[in-house]
Amino acid sequence: MGKRVRFSKEFKLEAVRLLDLGKKPAVELALELGIRRNQLYKWKEQLSRRGEQAFPGHGRTIASHDEVSRLRQELERVKEERDILKKAAAYFAKELK
Repeated sequence: MGKRVRFSKEFKLEAVRLLDLGKKPAVELALELGIRRNQLYKWKEQLSRRGEQAFPGHGRTIASHDEVSRLRQELERVKEERDILKKAAAYFAKELK
C-alpha cells in the first residue's frame, strides 16, 4: 500500500477554484494536480456544504470537535442536576430536625 498524501487547505481551495473556472476538463485538471478526478468533486461538495469550515485539518477533527462539544453540554447538565439534588437533600435534612 502507498503512503497517504495529505493536501493543505490552500491546495484544496485552489483546486476547487480552478475546477469552477471551467477552463479545463476535470480529468485534465486532476491529472495536472496529481489527484483523482472524484477527489476534486468531493472537495467542491465539502466547500459548498461547509463554507469556511471546510478542510479544518488532518484527521477527524470535525467529529472529535463535535464530540467534545456534546460532552461539555452533557457535563453542564449533569452538574446542574447534582446541584439541584444537593439543595433538595439539604432542604429535607432541615425538615427532619
